[in-house]
Amino acid sequence: MIQMQPQTKLAALPTDYTERVYAGVLGKIVGVYLGRPVENWSYERIAERFGEIRYYVHEQLGRRLIITDDDISGTFVFLRALRDHGVSLDLQPRQIGDTWLNYLIERKTILWWGGLGNSTEHTAFLRLLSGIPAPESGSTALNGKVVAEQIGAQIFIDGWGLICPGDPELAADLARRAASVSHDGEAIYGAQVVAALVAQAFVESDLSRMLDRAVSLIPRDSDIARLIADLREWHARERDWRVNRERLQEKYGYHRFGGNCHMVPNHGAIILALLHGNGDFSESLHIVNTIGWDTDCNSGNLGCILGVRNGLAGIEAGLDWRGPVADRLFLPCANPGLAITDAVRTSLEVSNLGRAVRGLPEESPKGGARFHFTMPGSVQGFRVDPSFESRGLLNLANGSGRLELRYQGLAPGRRARAFTDTFIPLETKDLVTGYVLVASPTLHPGQTVSARVLAELGNRGPVEASLYVRHYDGSDGLTALLGPTVELSPGESRTLEWTIPGTGAQPIAEIGIELASGQPAEGAVLLDWLRWDGVPNVTLAPRSGVMWARAWGAALDRFEYVRDGFKHLAQDRGTGLLILGSDHWQDYRAKATAWVQMAKGFGIAARVQGLRRYYALVVTQDGRAELRKVVGMTQVLASASFEAETYRPYELRMDCDGPALRGYIDGQLVLEAEDRDLAWGGIAFCIEEGCMGAEGMTIEPLA
Repeated sequence: MIQMQPQTKLAALPTDYTERVYAGVLGKIVGVYLGRPVENWSYERIAERFGEIRYYVHEQLGRRLIITDDDISGTFVFLRALRDHGVSLDLQPRQIGDTWLNYLIERKTILWWGGLGNSTEHTAFLRLLSGIPAPESGSTALNGKVVAEQIGAQIFIDGWGLICPGDPELAADLARRAASVSHDGEAIYGAQVVAALVAQAFVESDLSRMLDRAVSLIPRDSDIARLIADLREWHARERDWRVNRERLQEKYGYHRFGGNCHMVPNHGAIILALLHGNGDFSESLHIVNTIGWDTDCNSGNLGCILGVRNGLAGIEAGLDWRGPVADRLFLPCANPGLAITDAVRTSLEVSNLGRAVRGLPEESPKGGARFHFTMPGSVQGFRVDPSFESRGLLNLANGSGRLELRYQGLAPGRRARAFTDTFIPLETKDLVTGYVLVASPTLHPGQTVSARVLAELGNRGPVEASLYVRHYDGSDGLTALLGPTVELSPGESRTLEWTIPGTGAQPIAEIGIELASGQPAEGAVLLDWLRWDGVPNVTLAPRSGVMWARAWGAALDRFEYVRDGFKHLAQDRGTGLLILGSDHWQDYRAKATAWVQMAKGFGIAARVQGLRRYYALVVTQDGRAELRKVVGMTQVLASASFEAETYRPYELRMDCDGPALRGYIDGQLVLEAEDRDLAWGGIAFCIEEGCMGAEGMTIEPLA
């Protein structure tokens, strides 16, 4: 639940606000996935290899389509600054900088970790980490003009426009604050233009008027303003974009604007494609990706602008951009339960922020179901199981606000499955370099899954529908568990409910629907909604294979394990966390048998929402047990004397029961406190400047 604060008067929300946000999110991820395979290619190299980019080219280069990317994860993770700081339009750069420190795992998530003075974002992160707050962290005075004016300010900025429909001035102002965490000068102006264009796209379709308004919000003598003026003049005189690309290259190319990836040339690629594409989604993405340079960034920004402007119909007018994507996206960060998500869930989170800043209640379709399919054409990551008998039997669609599982040729002995990811997908498990997919499962043993299914009235013959999951096993393959089955006659609807059984502490990777029939059958089963609730009831300990370890977000310097426990959890400086969990865990018990080898402090944490938002039970080297609250700064809520012996196992336990927090050591209540700031979150081990070990951790509902 978002905590709302009264806000100043803003433009009224469009009646189709959520759907247009969804179109903007789709446009963003389609653009990124289209441009990523040729990122940083020159126009000449693209022309030699492909001629021009008109559709996805990942397969021709042996690449994946759905990948982790800073443009996507930074855009939607950093926007959580608004949620985490009270949904106030007084949000300051310093608070957005704090959000970076909360969600970034150094050298793993979101940013290009290219080093101080080389990667602008990494440079800003190091400034923040050293205690230099935003906006000084991104300033020209501190980092130099070239570093401060690279493209990163623009690539993370679309979300601020999405929450400001019809308010380009506010979008540009929020974009300035957000961009200043890491950038300055021309980079901020480019970010402001993009955010303003996104905000205007909800209420204005005329590209000329959109550009007039956006440019009016930045200095007239800036390079970005001059660039846009030149591009508009060139476009008025010459309608061949290839000719104007040469002019852009000559006057504003990388040879004139230094660094790895300067804002000005890439902003020019966006504006050139916007003008020459005349607002058409496919044609504009064709142009911006064929131009080259930072293609995924430029294509993602342009896709978001035009997704909002044209709506879903504009994305669907021509090529099948949506089908291969199937709404899938990843948001790896130090709140790893956020990572496995989809465009519908992300859009609803963004649009609910737009509502919250207006003091409006959240939207919660179909009673808050995780998968509700209310966005036209959405499939929320569901796809036909390629390794099963489903190929040729099953097709998926959404024409009625429900997921249609349409089957033909279903017969005794044949089954069909459709699934969506709940953890790192099998085909993505080797994605451990670059933008690492740090993720926790979203579904665990002990949680209860429910789903509403309907059989179409025109079906031929009854059909059996079952829930199923697949979890990783000791060889890092997938093992299936079949849940309850219902038989559906034509026109019948039923609700399936299933408490997920144990998986041997291996992470659940998929949940889906299996269809079977005792006689030849054809027709469709409609999945109206699917959800799961409650807290897991599971002990998480080392197992064979690697994927169980990947379920933990390792935000510490060393993470080693053996068959009977975590051997070394070590942190050289500050506090490190080993995190697992979800936004939806509220009241629960977390306990672990743990020991200290040498450390300033060691313990467990609960309601973890990142590296700087959690409660913890910590035993210190100076003879104290403490209940801590970490929200940016560390506050000791309660403390007591406790001398811990090195290498001696202690059972540490935290109970989170509404505002009541209780800490136990070896079964004895030692600390109590009350606090209301953090109502939900995952679990973690925490180690402060030293090394600890543990047998594992148990999470369970409170009795």
